[in-house]
Amino acid sequence: MEYRKLQGTDLTVSAVGFGVWTVGTTWWGVKDEEMGKGLLRRAFDLGVTFFDNADTYASGRAEELQREALGGVRDQIVIGTKFGYDIYTHPERPGQQERPHDWTPAYLRKALEGSLKRLGTDYIDYYQLHNPRMDAIAPGSALADDLWAELDRAKSEGLIRAYGTALGPALNERQIEEGIASVRDRRAPTQIIYNLLEQMLGEAILPAGEAAGVGVMARVPHASGLLEGYMTLDTEFEPGDHRNWRMTTNARRKAWMEDGLKKVEQLQAQFVEGRGRTVGQLAIQFALRSPVMASVLPNIYSAQNLEEYAATFDAAPLTDEEFGAIQALYRENFGLTHDLRGEVVAGGAK
Repeated sequence: MEYRKLQGTDLTVSAVGFGVWTVGTTWWGVKDEEMGKGLLRRAFDLGVTFFDNADTYASGRAEELQREALGGVRDQIVIGTKFGYDIYTHPERPGQQERPHDWTPAYLRKALEGSLKRLGTDYIDYYQLHNPRMDAIAPGSALADDLWAELDRAKSEGLIRAYGTALGPALNERQIEEGIASVRDRRAPTQIIYNLLEQMLGEAILPAGEAAGVGVMARVPHASGLLEGYMTLDTEFEPGDHRNWRMTTNARRKAWMEDGLKKVEQLQAQFVEGRGRTVGQLAIQFALRSPVMASVLPNIYSAQNLEEYAATFDAAPLTDEEFGAIQALYRENFGLTHDLRGEVVAGGAK
């Protein structure tokens, strides 16, 4: 495993992290909590030290599950969790729907107290605004300034070590402005959807983070399964599985899916076969390319993909020449005539 500093903080995290949403909810096919706990423990054994959670995942149950799995190694891991959605007065509804945000200092304190209790800890290492809009980030807004001042107070009290933003829920152009404001104006790390097929946010936010010396994290590095190497147009999932969005009969999304698989075929042929790496490892290597990228959060839902991703740093590294060739393909849309990039939001809502 490789470890990196989350620039702008004093935190050091594993370059491959674990997004607890895959085992703390049922959206990725993991319905057995004991299996989920086993994956969390195995990840720690493989060197994963950064575990990213949120109070809204199963209305707090994901945080409890993490405590039950990893409570005994609290001093050896970096805990990230998120707040902002009012889970206390707005019950969870069927499907993946956003609840109303509450960015008041009073709600921040209530949310922080709840997460500390569920996680079984006295402090949160990395506390993130969950899918904020600009009104909760931009300096000069009374709402935002009061919120960030309260984060500073919580940090001075030792309740959190660092704070940042996690942008979403799904890929949207507005997040460019939000991410730049986070790293440049608030000097707070940000988490974005970023992968070699969906680079819109990274193209703008990574340079801003590098200029400010503030870190970035990436989720959905495998484009919700496309870059894992198993998906085809015939792949089916159970009802309620988050990946079903890619199997919709909507003609526009189907065309986007078909284009995506054609791109993966080219990546397999040029950068995977005979190169000493899997396409899943290639995707992680690509996402970690920027010096300001601290950690990527692949969707981990099986022992097999956990082992594969944790072994990324034993695989043949991505060379400068290969990286340049991938970017040339991306700029040319892999030679495809229909450029659907950005027209279908990524399946990274969380």
